[in-house]
Amino acid sequence: MKPTTVTQLRQLKQQHKKFATITAYDYSFAKLFADEGIGVLLVGDSLGMTVQGHDSTLPVTVEEIAYHTRAVRRGAPASLLLADLPFMAYATPQQAFENAAIVMRAGANMVKIEGGRWLAETVRMLTERAVPVCGHLGLTPQSVNIFGGYKVQGRDEDAAQALFDDALALEAAGAQLLVLECVPVALAQRITDALTIPVIGIGAGNVTDGQILVMHDAFGITGGHIPKFAKNFLAATGDMRAAVRQYIAEVESAAYPAEEHSFH
Repeated sequence: MKPTTVTQLRQLKQQHKKFATITAYDYSFAKLFADEGIGVLLVGDSLGMTVQGHDSTLPVTVEEIAYHTRAVRRGAPASLLLADLPFMAYATPQQAFENAAIVMRAGANMVKIEGGRWLAETVRMLTERAVPVCGHLGLTPQSVNIFGGYKVQGRDEDAAQALFDDALALEAAGAQLLVLECVPVALAQRITDALTIPVIGIGAGNVTDGQILVMHDAFGITGGHIPKFAKNFLAATGDMRAAVRQYIAEVESAAYPAEEHSFH
């Protein structure tokens, strides 16, 4: 398989073709996802909840992300592999450099960091030092204690404008991808149209360039609260490989996320 690149994702955006991405945390699932045609994988700090059983992403360490990144890279050698820098791993540019180096050496192609304009200098400096960056705006789970829970972001006019300005600032600083989580569809559309970089949505409607799901949500094995944007693709197919193919097909056709998975 040829490696998936950011250049290819930009071409898909220009051609108005949508692409599917998913989280992965180990060799076996990474290989399954790659075999079935998903070219972009994220080692997310969501592993704090899905793998480790914490009630948030905050306890996850850089070393844990690196461990899972190495496993995923072995399973999907040609995938474009994103890795989260976890809570407080990039509070200063110096921290960001040191921790990005750890996860890049573990096999990541790009780091993902949560936050807006305040991160612009860090994004610029990382990019200058050969570390590609994926931004993350909207519901940023590492900020759960600031938000007071997992809530839709950017619903009023001022908040929407601030998110829009953050997105432009991250792109201007050199971010090569942007994840938008739990924002109204109209705002997701506005941001996706304004940016030249690909925008990947989760709980942002079907208007973004790509979609990402936590793999446990895609297979219906998430315990407790099920996010509104989640869909169990295993329920209809009864087979994990078929479920992944169904997920890809529905993302590419914009059938998923449907209206019931979206916020307004």
